Amino acid sequence: MSHIDAQAPSSPEAAPRLSWQLADPAATAGLGAALADLLPVGATLLLRGDLGAGKTCLVQGLAAALGISEPITSPTFALAQHYAGQTTDGRPTALVHLDLYRLEDPASADELFAQEEEEAQALGALLAVEWPERLSVLPAGCWTLELALSDPLDPEAGRVGRLTPPRSGPRSGP
Repeated sequence: MSHIDAQAPSSPEAAPRLSWQLADPAATAGLGAALADLLPVGATLLLRGDLGAGKTCLVQGLAAALGISEPITSPTFALAQHYAGQTTDGRPTALVHLDLYRLEDPASADELFAQEEEEAQALGALLAVEWPERLSVLPAGCWTLELALSDPLDPEAGRVGRLTPPRSGPRSGP
């Protein structure tokens, strides 16, 4: 299901990318579940992709793997949703799902991101951010997942997911 791209990093700080072919929404949710196991506690995952690329579906998979039973919907109108769960071994988990789509002003997006990032850190939560390109500057130290249609003319052809781990070095955000 996954492979490391054969392209060499363009610079020493460039991180390798992982990529997946995602045949359907179940595969996209499955990738989310796998990422819940891969990402460290308290990580920030920036989700990039056009409308309909599967960002919320991926977050549903993250939530399921984190033992969150509450329905996960896009927080486009609420902007942020907070969820608590529990793994099968009884470990508490938390997820903060942020959607910056409606915030066209970068300063507003930066402010909301900073607030939710602080809250996620306090909770030890995974922070999943849809539409991070609304921020004035993409924060360093984050994982980035890009989702795209395999064939832009055929939405039923599946998706491609590409994960980039954080670069090493100090974190600086908006």
